[in-house]
Amino acid sequence: MNDDAFNMSIRKFLKEVGITSQRKIEEAVREGQTGGKKLKVRMTLTAEGTGLNHVVEGEIELP
Repeated sequence: MNDDAFNMSIRKFLKEVGITSQRKIEEAVREGQTGGKKLKVRMTLTAEGTGLNHVVEGEIELP
C-alpha cells in the first residue's frame, strides 16, 4: 500500500467516526440525556492486534 492510499484510508475512517459521533451526541442532547451546562466526553481509540490505546477527553458546552 502506498502512502497516499494509507492516508486516504485513515481519513475515511476518521470522517465516519466524526460524523457518527456528532450524530450520537446531538441525539443524546435532544433526548434530554444530559444535565448541566457541559457534557463531559471521552473517546477511546484502540486497534486490534496492537498496543494502541489512545484516550481523548473533553467537554462540550450545551445549548
